[in-house]
Amino acid sequence: MNLIQKISILVVLLVFTACDHNNPIPPSKPKVFDPNVKPIINGNWYKPKVNTSWQIQLYKEDKLFNTSYDVQLYEIDLFDVKDETIKKLKNDGRKIICYFSAGTYENWRSDKVSFLKYPTLIGKKLDNWPGERWLDIRDERLAHIMIARLEKAKRIGCDGVDPDNVDAYESSKEVTGFEISEKDQLAYNKFLANEAHKRGLSIALKNDIEQVELLIDYFDFSVNESCIKQKNCESLIPFKDKNKPVFNIEYTRNTIDKVCKESKNYKFKTLIMDDLLSDEFRHSCF
Repeated sequence: MNLIQKISILVVLLVFTACDHNNPIPPSKPKVFDPNVKPIINGNWYKPKVNTSWQIQLYKEDKLFNTSYDVQLYEIDLFDVKDETIKKLKNDGRKIICYFSAGTYENWRSDKVSFLKYPTLIGKKLDNWPGERWLDIRDERLAHIMIARLEKAKRIGCDGVDPDNVDAYESSKEVTGFEISEKDQLAYNKFLANEAHKRGLSIALKNDIEQVELLIDYFDFSVNESCIKQKNCESLIPFKDKNKPVFNIEYTRNTIDKVCKESKNYKFKTLIMDDLLSDEFRHSCF
């Protein structure tokens, strides 16, 4: 190698070194949906007790909303209940949990345009639920939409939230349209919990029974459907062991006595309701 070649190589090396110094490789961006994120556990958000009484009413004309139940907690729809109804519940001393779907797109919601901006977020139709489709919970573009819903919950006076359809990983790609893993679901659910707590909101783990032990420290209570019918209530015991309530809903009316007896054995707060949770039928086991 002659002198000119050596000098040329040296110049190239110096140029690359200078570029590296002036333009260092940026640090990797932290994941928005991180399965390893730690829970936010310190804060003064509402934490319902194991013996909290409750009522849930969704899917009905607001003018027919029943505020007369003598319970400590009401669960209502985040979008459908009017301000005056919320004000009345608050004036009556009720805590309010606001329901929304975190795992599906619903074409009647007022914020639907936020989803339609990103068509690849939206997957296959849900059976028996017209206008509802699965969401790709792996896609971090969902984050700002869900944060906006949490902000709305805080703004209108909700004490906590109940994000529904947070167990998509239990369904196959043929059902949802997406290859969602258990790890994907954990990451998304932990994101929802921590973002709720950042805003001073309590949060329920809706169903997702198989991940209870992995999520128990992130969530303040359980809202479960049909654990008595499905014979999997044992999976919810970790909530009770942590002094966190289990609010259970059953839809079977012909075995009320049996359901209530089993619910009391578990010390769950069980309501037997109509399928649409419209208050058309309600029986309290507590």
